[in-house]
Amino acid sequence: MIQKLRGRPAPACCLTFDWAAILASATLDENDPLMKKLQGKAKLQVGALPLRRNAAGEWEILLVTTRSTKRWTVPKGWPIKKLKAHEAAGREALEEAGVVGPVKRKPVGRSLYWKRLQASFSLCKVRLYPMHVTQQLAHWPEEAQRLRHWFSLKDASDLVEEPGLRKVLATLKPER
Repeated sequence: MIQKLRGRPAPACCLTFDWAAILASATLDENDPLMKKLQGKAKLQVGALPLRRNAAGEWEILLVTTRSTKRWTVPKGWPIKKLKAHEAAGREALEEAGVVGPVKRKPVGRSLYWKRLQASFSLCKVRLYPMHVTQQLAHWPEEAQRLRHWFSLKDASDLVEEPGLRKVLATLKPER
């Protein structure tokens, strides 16, 4: 069907698909030959895994909603000039989730996802850095645009729609 549509306007029936939902739920198998080829062209992002222990001593992670589709995810964004990758991940956690704390220098995982841009989608590779949350701010830069909530690692892995991030959360073993 796609081959038949190339070079021609899409029929009205095709315009009703939510391509963002389709791409977000698509399994991005990093071993697939096409995905291996695309990974080289993927744009790099950094993400924070904001972690804390609850009263019972179990690990929790802070998820935020995306601005446009309100899906649950972790704070992430583009690298920032003059900041190391883990520092930029910490900055994203502050801006998007209103949390502060030390961020590990070494990523514990990575994920691929399709980022919705204004007129297209871009494949992004996110390096994920664990962060031990020491302070949660009452007000933060993006509080009017996002929700934030603490979840168990299991619940978080069930809630996120990005397959790569789901896998990282499902296998995450935070250090003490």
